[in-house]
Amino acid sequence: MVFSRYGFAVLAVALATAMPAQAQRQSLGDRVTALEQKAAAQAQAGSQASVDQLNRINQLQAEVQSLRGLVEQLQNEIEQLKQRGRDQYVDIDTRLQRLEGGAPRAPAAAATPAPAVSGPPPRDTPAPSVDPSMPAPASNPADEAGAYGAAFEHLKAGDYVASARGFHDFLEAYPNAALAPNAWYWLGESYYVTQNYELAAQSFDTLLTHFPDSNKAGDALLKLGYARLELGNRDEGERLLQMVIDRYPGSDVARLAEGRLRSLDFENR
Repeated sequence: MVFSRYGFAVLAVALATAMPAQAQRQSLGDRVTALEQKAAAQAQAGSQASVDQLNRINQLQAEVQSLRGLVEQLQNEIEQLKQRGRDQYVDIDTRLQRLEGGAPRAPAAAATPAPAVSGPPPRDTPAPSVDPSMPAPASNPADEAGAYGAAFEHLKAGDYVASARGFHDFLEAYPNAALAPNAWYWLGESYYVTQNYELAAQSFDTLLTHFPDSNKAGDALLKLGYARLELGNRDEGERLLQMVIDRYPGSDVARLAEGRLRSLDFENR
C-alpha cells in the first residue's frame, strides 16, 4: 500500500514535469507557424509590389507611345498648314499676273521650296545702290520693258542667279521706272529663294521705304517678315507679320501672315 502511494507520487511528479515541456514544445511550434505565415505574407506583398511596378511601367510606356503619336499628329498638321499657305500663295500670284503686264508670275519663295539654281547664290550681286528718290535721266520705255522682261524670263525659268542680276541691273539703270517697285520685289524674291535672306530683307525694305503705296507693298511686308524669321530675328519677324494683319485685314497676305503665326505657335508647343 505504501509502495502504491509512492508510485502514484512518482507518477504525479513525472506528469507535472512533462507538462511544461509539452507546453514549451507547443509554444515553439506556434511561433514557427507564425513566422512561416509572416514570411508568406511578406512574399505575397513583394510579389504584388512587383506586379504593381510592372503595371506602372506598362502604363508609362503606353503614355509615352500616346504622346509620340500626338507629336507626329501635330507635326503633320503643321506641315499641312505650311503646304496650304504655299498653295494659297501660288494661287495669289497666278491671279495677280495682270499686274506684271500679263506675264505669268513666278512662284514666290513662300509658295515653293527653293529649287536648284544654275550656279552659286547671287552673293556677289549686292542690292542696287541707286536711290529711287533721286531723279534719273529719261529712258526709252522699250529699253525698260526689254530689261525688265529679260529679268522676269529668268525668274520664270527658275534661274534666280540670272534674275537677281537682271533686276539689279534694271534698277541701277531705271530706278524710277513704273515697274521699279515690282523689280525690287522680284529682286528680293530672287535673293530669298537662294537663301540670301539679308539681301532679300534689304530689297523688300527698300520697296516699302520708297514705294509705300505700291501694290507690292503688302507682299513685300509679308516677305520681309519671313526673311527676318529666317535670319533668326523671331520677335521682329512676328511683329512684321502682325503688321501685315493690321494693315491689310481680310486680305490674302493677312491670311498668310496669320497662318505663319499659327505655325510658329504650334512649333512652340
